[in-house]
Amino acid sequence: MVISPVHYIALPLLAAFLIPLFSKINRELVRIVPGLVLAYLSAVSVILMNRVIQTGQPIIETIAGWRAPWGIDLVFSPFTGFLASIMTFMALLIWLYSYRFKKVDHEPALKYYILFMMLVTGSTGIVITGDIFNMFVFMEITAIASFSLTSFYRDRDGAEAGFKYLLIGSLASTFVLLGILLLYSQVGTLNMAQIAERMHDVPSGMKITILILFATGLGIEAEMFPLNGWAPDAYSQSPSPVGSAFAAIVVKAGVYSLIRVIFTLFDVHGAYEFLIIMGIITLVISEFTAMKQTNLKRMLAYSSIGQMGFVLIAFGIGTKEAVFGALFLMFNHAVIKSLLFMSGSYFVYNNTSKEITDLSGMGKKFPLLAFFFAIGAFAIVGLPPFAGFWSKLYILIAAADNSLLGLVAIILMVSIIEIVYYFRVVAKLYFGKPVEESITHKPTIGGYISMSILAAVIVIVGFYPDIVTGFLHNAADALLDKSGYINNVLHGAGELVKL
Repeated sequence: MVISPVHYIALPLLAAFLIPLFSKINRELVRIVPGLVLAYLSAVSVILMNRVIQTGQPIIETIAGWRAPWGIDLVFSPFTGFLASIMTFMALLIWLYSYRFKKVDHEPALKYYILFMMLVTGSTGIVITGDIFNMFVFMEITAIASFSLTSFYRDRDGAEAGFKYLLIGSLASTFVLLGILLLYSQVGTLNMAQIAERMHDVPSGMKITILILFATGLGIEAEMFPLNGWAPDAYSQSPSPVGSAFAAIVVKAGVYSLIRVIFTLFDVHGAYEFLIIMGIITLVISEFTAMKQTNLKRMLAYSSIGQMGFVLIAFGIGTKEAVFGALFLMFNHAVIKSLLFMSGSYFVYNNTSKEITDLSGMGKKFPLLAFFFAIGAFAIVGLPPFAGFWSKLYILIAAADNSLLGLVAIILMVSIIEIVYYFRVVAKLYFGKPVEESITHKPTIGGYISMSILAAVIVIVGFYPDIVTGFLHNAADALLDKSGYINNVLHGAGELVKL
């Protein structure tokens, strides 16, 4: 049996198409099959990551034997493999959380799992493809699934959120496609390694124009201000498991695509400074807006946007230490924000307003659920000994090492704001007067297991960060080694794993 990166694309996409057929055999297979596929892909991640770390070489798979520029390469490097592994693992936990999350009829469950598997297919495809037009195709697959899941409940607010996401997402697709067309007209290839190799021949004015198109389109996907107007509504109106999927999977693919284009394809002067400036604006505005929210899911949504601004700042610093911190923050955000969405969603399960005031005293009724939320809150603001502390510390050190003291001051100021609004919610949970009218749904066994695993990861990584730092260092090296990426893709393909 051959283990290859194509499994990340073929299996979830095949499952999405076959789920309706499985439902004719046994309706429960609609829920079981996605879990089996994601469990298998998680095992594939372990095997492939072990191989690339041991050999120090990425695994390059050429689809159908056609080499670039005619064929499509799938690249599983320490960088892309790390992100694909996070996405797959988080998708498995979200599937477990989704299992019997709500007692819905067969048809809604069928649609949900088809769309969820398409979302996983598109997001992981964006990360591992070596072809920029193929990246666009996977963006469209992800977008279709995301639009549909946002308006899944078909109520007025959900339909409005889905339409807004569709409208802004269509603009993103248009900008990216225009950028690809102009890029192809200049370099005559769609393979990203070949584009990077030939980019020095592109006139600087055209290069800047193309980069602006990509930055606009991909900035929408990466939740970069002012292009993130879709995100708060999408997070708050979609089903609760989907909010976790957006934070842990979809936005990671968006950030990856933006960073891959800037770090690997273009060498435009000022691109890194652009990331820092836009990251600061995104971080500050989102955190101040989050502090003013009275709706729990919207507060978490704006907080998530702010964290992506923080990630852009770290990538914009551009040093190995900063990139390491950015990847650490992406890992922490996927785990911590998913825990916050999962635990917080149960508190407002039966409440259409989803107000923070309705959480008053819930810590006494549901101590374990409140405990999970508190761990997530303490971790996301960067308190030791939780995992979030380390990523924030590494980014602050990287900024200080580059004499960016003003940036350090901004990050610390925003961290205080973050502490204020998260601690406000925790205080409501534990010290507020219980609201008698509020009825909270008890989590399912799958929900408890998913949240327990995420909480355990937060605590364990907080005490023993070396568990992940080795992978993060390798991922940072792979992203920054532009010449190595070009050489590996065009001249040396790693062997696939045989079992």
